[in-house]
Amino acid sequence: MRSLSARRSLGALALAAGALLASAVPAAAHVTVQSGNAQQGGYTAVAFRVPNESDTASTMKVEVNLPLDHPMASVRTQPVPGWTAVMEKSKLDKPLDSHGQQITEAVTKITWTAGDGTKIAPGQYQDFSVSLGALPTDTDKLTFKALQTYDNGDVVRWIEEAKDGQPEPSKPAPTLKLTKAAAASAAAGQHSTDSTGKQETAAAAPKGSDSTARTLGVVGIVVGVVGAALGVAGLRRRPGRS
Repeated sequence: MRSLSARRSLGALALAAGALLASAVPAAAHVTVQSGNAQQGGYTAVAFRVPNESDTASTMKVEVNLPLDHPMASVRTQPVPGWTAVMEKSKLDKPLDSHGQQITEAVTKITWTAGDGTKIAPGQYQDFSVSLGALPTDTDKLTFKALQTYDNGDVVRWIEEAKDGQPEPSKPAPTLKLTKAAAASAAAGQHSTDSTGKQETAAAAPKGSDSTARTLGVVGIVVGVVGAALGVAGLRRRPGRS
């Protein structure tokens, strides 16, 4: 009887462990924008993270649209081996004042195209780093609508904007949260000087690693609990311990 009871308890424990593991696994990957410190009015480096969600096709082109309603005077891409980046500019209805200069056009689209043998294959992802500034001071977020093109012709449009109080859309546009200047930590990130003499803030390590660590921690706990239960069940089945 005890053996049967132990098996039933172990089965229940396995089901609970499976549910816990399912809740610990991250949701399906989306195209996102990663940043360690995006401060209103400042400069920052961001990374557009593009996962390949297809099992049979590879990503060959990524297009990111910068918000025209909040243009930025300084936009620079970091070289990605095997990829070509092309920036497109648009005329501004209202010129930007940048360090005493009137900026009449700004980058509104960046397109990365893969060369031979450098596509994002199934099960892989690629980061595309961009330096941005000065960030606007009249909004707390920036939305970057993106298009992901596969080598089989499929195009995934990451253009849906999330709305407060509603579930996340199936194809959300990458969104960058901006912190107020007074609330931002002065120690966050490192600073570098670009060719115009302006200071830019480098992005800190993406916060995605924190969720990964938490997930691994949960998995470790579940494995330990299941192992302990198996040990107890084994002892109960040994001769002389009916």
